[in-house]
Amino acid sequence: MFQEVCIVDNKEELENKIKKIFEDEKEYKFKRIEIGKLADMLNTIPTLIIINEDTICRNILDVCNEIRADDDNSITPIIVVSSNKEKEHRIEILNTAVEYYILSPIDVDYLYYTVKNILRLINTNRTVSPLTGLPGNVQIHTEMKKNLLQNENFTVMYFDLDNFKAYNDVYGFLKGDEIIKFTARIILKHVHCNECESCFVGHIGGDDFVAIIKGSDAEKICQNIIAEFDSEIKKYFYEEDLQKGYLEVANRKNIIEQFPITSISIGVVEIEKGRFHNILEIGEVGAQVKHLAKTIMGSSYVIDRRR
Repeated sequence: MFQEVCIVDNKEELENKIKKIFEDEKEYKFKRIEIGKLADMLNTIPTLIIINEDTICRNILDVCNEIRADDDNSITPIIVVSSNKEKEHRIEILNTAVEYYILSPIDVDYLYYTVKNILRLINTNRTVSPLTGLPGNVQIHTEMKKNLLQNENFTVMYFDLDNFKAYNDVYGFLKGDEIIKFTARIILKHVHCNECESCFVGHIGGDDFVAIIKGSDAEKICQNIIAEFDSEIKKYFYEEDLQKGYLEVANRKNIIEQFPITSISIGVVEIEKGRFHNILEIGEVGAQVKHLAKTIMGSSYVIDRRR
């Protein structure tokens, strides 16, 4: 996944310097915007913001406060580059929750490692699933909102395991965790094999996952995930359970119930411009199609193509 860095600068010199020192590191994407388009930039929810105070023709404190007042960018790291060497000025800017103040003319090595270390800390501290290492709900919501704000077509895929509680009851939580990690690996493999730079996979929690893709064949991805899942899931069951084709689990009334071998259900929502107004609406339709998929015996997928 790309790390998007926005440079707020009315001139190109700083942008050119930064792109040059990062030219061999393709995971970073740098985009310059002029100060008059600050609101548009905030809508993209960048990973990091660099502001060149010397060129923006606006009070730097007002700019930083505007960024911090935006709900989606309230914790986005900010670097201010400035030729102003006055200590009081630097302290005043840092007091607005700006992470770094770098003096101009710039030491390119210092700037390089400052940017690198901030982005590394973001990756380290980002809300992730401790089990799968995938982004959690905070980042999932951010990615969905970002795609929606870009007003482009994209697809959201919701994944859920069937009869997973029965598996945990019989085999235990440690083996259940192994299935969750196995599921995460398969989803990652088939979502990212399409070389889609905008692909994203997140772990909602438990046995629920989500993927966001652009310009890829969602149906083919579903088919590939199901094919590998159904083939490899057998490794996590005893042979006697596979031969029976089900697990036997006592319910709360101590009555034995039969549950089929664990399968995967996928609900897919194709999102066209203007169809949804917020991510809650997407989630509601996603829940509907995932529920439909779960009513089908075995691994299955349902795609919502309503316009």
